[in-house]
Amino acid sequence: MTTTTKPATPVTATRGRRPGAGALALRQGRLEITQFLRSRESVVFTMGFPVIMILIFASIFDGTIGGGVKFTQYFITGMIATGLMTVSFQNLGIWIPVERDRGVLKRYRGTPMPKWVWFAGKVIMVIVIGIAETALLLAFAVALFDLDLPGTAGKWLTFGWVAVLGVTACTLSGIAISSLARTARSGSAVVTPVSLILQFISGVFFVFTDLPTWMQQVAALFPLKWMCQGLRAVFLPESFGAQEPGGSFELGRVALVLALWCVIGLVVCLTTFRWTTKRDG
Repeated sequence: MTTTTKPATPVTATRGRRPGAGALALRQGRLEITQFLRSRESVVFTMGFPVIMILIFASIFDGTIGGGVKFTQYFITGMIATGLMTVSFQNLGIWIPVERDRGVLKRYRGTPMPKWVWFAGKVIMVIVIGIAETALLLAFAVALFDLDLPGTAGKWLTFGWVAVLGVTACTLSGIAISSLARTARSGSAVVTPVSLILQFISGVFFVFTDLPTWMQQVAALFPLKWMCQGLRAVFLPESFGAQEPGGSFELGRVALVLALWCVIGLVVCLTTFRWTTKRDG
């Protein structure tokens, strides 16, 4: 996915004033959000794709998958997880190579601004857009497909920590995979296939236990499968947990795997992230 949006100018302290760390991060976050919203392609793909997929699949598959659970209810949980992955992993994996190829990151590195502020801006953008997208999906699903929202504080709490751990893992993974793209154009070619494959094998488009065993085992190595499983514990009846591969929703394992991916993503980011293209040295 390419765009002609002009790269934003790095946030730096104004002469005579030195904003605090929090102020710098918020300014950078606001800048990142503005830049995202100016890219119509990013907004349409990131915000619109999950909604379109829900509309298509929910209109085609209207039966139940066991225990009185509608396929629509099952599918929507997967699309919420996909939406969070899209705004973090896929969006960052595509956009960062664009900024690197255009020399934006090189200019950032040459400013007095602490490097962590740039990363903080990306995180703030992901959080804000992720919340907006999740709210949009929930409103759409409730209005058109009678999605049952969580009825207890405990389930909302589960929704919160699954979303936070999942977005953190996907954000760090998106920053990490951005280093594989050699040019701005190759970012989409590197990230999009990975994202689509993970969706197909992680129980987003199909009931997870209906997939071949080897596919389930591969999916279990990556965060999206566990995000979907954690969200099913929120939006589906507790009795449905018996139909999961482990015989329950395994929320403890969900938390462990997502936390492990946060650590893995951070380590890979710290060891592989590049501010310049390989041709710049």
